[in-house]
Amino acid sequence: MANRHTTRIRRGVKVDQASRLRALVEGSRPSAFTVAITSGKGGVGKSNTAVNLSICLAAKGVRVVLVDLDMGLANADLLMNMPNTTTLADVLAGSHTLEEVCQIGPGGIRFVPGASGIEELANLSEFDRQGVISQLHQLETSADIVILDCGAGISRNVVGFALAADQAMVVTTPEPTALTDAYATIKTLHAQGFAGKVTTFVNMAHSRAEARATYERLSGVAENFLNYSVAYAGYMLHDTSVEQAVRQRVPFVIRHPDSNASACIAAVADGLVKQCKGQRAGGGFFRRVVGLFV
Repeated sequence: MANRHTTRIRRGVKVDQASRLRALVEGSRPSAFTVAITSGKGGVGKSNTAVNLSICLAAKGVRVVLVDLDMGLANADLLMNMPNTTTLADVLAGSHTLEEVCQIGPGGIRFVPGASGIEELANLSEFDRQGVISQLHQLETSADIVILDCGAGISRNVVGFALAADQAMVVTTPEPTALTDAYATIKTLHAQGFAGKVTTFVNMAHSRAEARATYERLSGVAENFLNYSVAYAGYMLHDTSVEQAVRQRVPFVIRHPDSNASACIAAVADGLVKQCKGQRAGGGFFRRVVGLFV
């Protein structure tokens, strides 16, 4: 698929495409505030964070779209027990648009399911990746916040999608291996010239003090070695109700709304709502993707 698309692209086609994109941008209204949720390694609760954060935001009256961009290894649908017949794979195949594969999820969120076990999705070409990003314009003009559940690690897919967001939220745990990989993600975003805000979310902390110390350790390393500022998105306490909810395929903010984990994620949602109100100014994916076609 990548080779077929690549051979079709010529300089003249790129210029013409960019002109059409710019014309649409000039008439577009303010775009959604976009948050890419990623992590240095798997197993730190990245997708669970994305799902439950999206539902919390919707409960606060925010129009939310959750997009599963963990290409080839998507699982957000499982966490919400949402079987799907169409996914991002169909969008890339050209048989459906993002709007057509979008579903209504728990709490009224809009959800674009990814696909799992498809090798082509795990190795997208730059053109295919930017094609997905440009289609997000269909969603963000009718949303306040778009949450991107990106993959783990520093592959081109993960970094490419994260670079298009207003904020990159790097999920980690207090474990040394998770911290090391989270730093690698931050370092890569910095090296690629990420123009947005990088934040850290500490998951599975045993106390508020441990979460804060974890963040300060990570942000201190980024400051000392990269001269790069990393903000604190918040934390979530280790909570057995989270594991129970995952096994039951029900988001924990719905299954256990009074749990410590739910209170923690609600606090993170409050912070994002404030940022959304202060920073939503007509940027978003569509404007950022235009420059990539010239």
